[in-house]
Amino acid sequence: MKSKWAILIYVVCALIVLIGFSGWATAQRPPAGEPIKLGAVLPLADITGAQASKAMKLAAKEINLKGGVLGRPIEVIVLDDEMKPATGAAALDRLATVDKVDVFIGGMASGVHLGQIPTLKKYAKATVWIGAASHKVEEAVGPDSEWYFHIHPWDYLQGESYQEGWTAINKKYPHIKIDNWFMAYEEGAFGTASYKMSLDLYKDWIKIKGESFKSALLGGGDYRAVLRHAKEANPDIFIWLGYEADAMGFVVQAKEIGFAPPLFIGSPPGWPPGFGKSPLSEAVTLYGMWAPAIKEVSDVSKHFWEAYIKEYKEEPVTYFCPLGYANVYVVAEAIKSAGTVERTALISALKKTEYKSPMGEVITFSPSKIIKNQGIRKQKILQYQGGEQQVIWPFDFATAKPKYPFPGWDKR
Repeated sequence: MKSKWAILIYVVCALIVLIGFSGWATAQRPPAGEPIKLGAVLPLADITGAQASKAMKLAAKEINLKGGVLGRPIEVIVLDDEMKPATGAAALDRLATVDKVDVFIGGMASGVHLGQIPTLKKYAKATVWIGAASHKVEEAVGPDSEWYFHIHPWDYLQGESYQEGWTAINKKYPHIKIDNWFMAYEEGAFGTASYKMSLDLYKDWIKIKGESFKSALLGGGDYRAVLRHAKEANPDIFIWLGYEADAMGFVVQAKEIGFAPPLFIGSPPGWPPGFGKSPLSEAVTLYGMWAPAIKEVSDVSKHFWEAYIKEYKEEPVTYFCPLGYANVYVVAEAIKSAGTVERTALISALKKTEYKSPMGEVITFSPSKIIKNQGIRKQKILQYQGGEQQVIWPFDFATAKPKYPFPGWDKR
């Protein structure tokens, strides 16, 4: 009798284990339906595009391991824009006609995106873009493009947040002077438009001088002339607007000519891997939507950080990395909510987005100056301290106090 009960108990336990394993295996197995295709265009030679594309694929993998969306897997197809407008436009054409994607995502450079707008309008697919900050892009998109969703703050929104941030920092730390600025800006659409916007936006707030330079990303790399002119201007704040490829050149050449202003700010979309390990990085201030330190105050950011490192054996070093991750999740959640990839229903669902992102903010969409669907509206002010990016504003995200003044090159 005991043996029969033992056999029965064994069979029941085996069935429970088998059912449990079956459920686990199903949850871990990507769905087998027709894929939902997201077509991304990014500059893969730049750190922003390289890490954003990886983060997009990580997000798709996570979603697929949880059963996909509507019983279908998410597939991210990434093409390289090579930082060329014509190449970026051709990539969209290929994604639409050859790969037949359901949604356009991605993007970084404003100059490239300006060349893509006519192609986007030709297809009018649901588009969720994470880059291109120039207000010139917003003007080109226009007010009637209901299908266009923009997550990254426009340059004027960034400018307004910097004004708010520096005013708050100056109020809390009155010894930090912010009255006179010198802006070195890359001569393309991103830098030039940002500088002109700053002149107009800040005309009643601070004094600004500026000069353009040719970015190393586009064949330049000698910043000595603009740095000498900045040194002569003796500003409270020096800021350069360029790309990852310019970052080390600016600090090395600033050291060469002995230029160490009280605040030294860099404003590229992404920084080189390992930049913080150089002693030249100490107290370099920067702008961004995210820093690794945010993982200490955000569970979503912590999950993203750990999952990305586990998947790729490297650390995220640009905020375009969590932006790329958020890009896919925003679209996936909207498709799930709409119950379809049909354009009208998907656009309606995207308008109702409330996604708790790894940047710390909840992404929602509302009108900006021109377009109807603008996402995040502020940047954060960060600073390299001890090799790490620390948040110094907004104060509710702050992970360190500002280090001021910028230490002389001989003190490193």
